[in-house]
Amino acid sequence: MLFTFSGFALLQAGEMSDTTEYKSETIKLPEPVQDSKTSIEKAIRKRRSVRSFSESPLTLAEVSQLLWAAQGITNTRGLRTVPSAGALYPLEIYLVAGDVDALPDGVYHYGPIRHELVRVIAGDKRPELCAAALGQTSVRNAAAVIVFAAVYERTTVKYGARGVQYVHMETGHAAQNVSLQAVPLHLGTVVIGAFQDAEVRKVLKMSDREQPLYVMPVGRMN
Repeated sequence: MLFTFSGFALLQAGEMSDTTEYKSETIKLPEPVQDSKTSIEKAIRKRRSVRSFSESPLTLAEVSQLLWAAQGITNTRGLRTVPSAGALYPLEIYLVAGDVDALPDGVYHYGPIRHELVRVIAGDKRPELCAAALGQTSVRNAAAVIVFAAVYERTTVKYGARGVQYVHMETGHAAQNVSLQAVPLHLGTVVIGAFQDAEVRKVLKMSDREQPLYVMPVGRMN
């Protein structure tokens, strides 16, 4: 229990140092729903990779739900929706918004502790992210794109080189959460791993410590 509390303290310090670099607006997200009529078994059965989307926008509530599924806080000790080695939480989540109601186009950093978005860059960056993802059109055509990055040092400081593997496991947990959460929202998404790391980092203005790992376009299904 003491270790978990220490891990939470590190998480808070890391998040604060990351978000203080951003000099733009902060958007408080709607509270996530924590129950639905869709069973976990149904979500597992219906989950599919979706690469084609309609032109309908996402709502801010839907974005809130997806981000909470990825890294949301689930109890007062700071534990999150995914297991993390040592409760060290190395993942950083970005949202590239291009067609979300009540959310200006731009790149946003997700802050799980306060369940908020902090704008990093203004403007629609989906075309640039699409180019960085080797021209995969689902990135350009999605209403929004969730990008997972990792600060490996948060985990390797405790577990050494083995920590890199733990980070990759955690990224898979988080991405699957998003995929399953999309089902009751009637949204589609797909996990993309083919992209140019340096270009993704440049488009999203990530710090040098952050390694992009997954790109997940999200949209309403046709």
